[in-house]
Amino acid sequence: MNSRRTFLVTVTGALLTAPLAAVAQPTGKVHRLGYLGSTSASGYHAQLLEAFRRGLRELGYVEGRNLTIEYRWAEGRYDQLPALAAELIRLPVDLIVTHGTPGSRAAKQATTTIPIVMAISGDAVATGLVATLARPGGNITGSTFFFPELMAKRLELLKEALPHAIRMTAFVNPDNLAAKPALGAMKLRAKSSKVDLDVVQVRGPDEFASAFSAMAKTRVDGIVMIDDPVLIGNSRQIADLAAKTRIPAIGDREYTDAGGLMAYAVNLPGFWRRAAVFVDKILKGAKPAELPVEQATRFDVVINLKAAKALGLTIPQSLLLRAAQILE
Repeated sequence: MNSRRTFLVTVTGALLTAPLAAVAQPTGKVHRLGYLGSTSASGYHAQLLEAFRRGLRELGYVEGRNLTIEYRWAEGRYDQLPALAAELIRLPVDLIVTHGTPGSRAAKQATTTIPIVMAISGDAVATGLVATLARPGGNITGSTFFFPELMAKRLELLKEALPHAIRMTAFVNPDNLAAKPALGAMKLRAKSSKVDLDVVQVRGPDEFASAFSAMAKTRVDGIVMIDDPVLIGNSRQIADLAAKTRIPAIGDREYTDAGGLMAYAVNLPGFWRRAAVFVDKILKGAKPAELPVEQATRFDVVINLKAAKALGLTIPQSLLLRAAQILE
């Protein structure tokens, strides 16, 4: 049984839960989109992709009728993204949709003329993807969120759940440029929380088991996952390893759905659905440089009490009261 409560954090930007633009029938032209995926078409990304397609259908775009989408998937190998982006450009496509800092960066480096919509990217200003949120400039726009602050807040929440914790680990993919500012914010929060913060770098699923084995041997008190398409796409494996090694961890919503202890995250399907609005505006003549980048205003705490029980943890009542959802 799930109990739902609202937990809001106010930040600058547009509200992603706002209704989609009114449906207007597109012109008779068949538009050709390129989709640059950092991971694979299966698993959790399939849900995100369906949210994007649903948003397009609500705006009158139907694949096979007035829309063609060319898909390219890096399968978690970020070094493949530049070549895949180049393939899409050679087709050519009218617009490229991508996600995450690695995919967005690869698309931007590949073209300065074809419009790019990032379904979501961590701190697009700090990573140099756009000049400002209000006037992104260049050929890229879409949605972003306060990535470093979100990761620092995860550490704070895990410390609240584990008041006696003195040593935590940041679980990070070093190939994602968004990780650097996130780690900086987390180190500052760790210092103020009187917690020592280690960093464990992983680039793919084949490194997860050895990483967890090493963390278990060093007796870390908790793990903070830094969002990354590869890590999110393998949440089930990570949750299983965390349970096996009995290390409490906090990550994104997919992590708790896969059996993990805690999440503090934005609504990812909402971002993908919202990406369809950006696509629609650009196909109708809007310039990416003049379309403000939207920013999340809602961040939810999710707690998995079943996982807490398995770890022998009692979650403080103060934290339970702030949860948007409790999994039992």
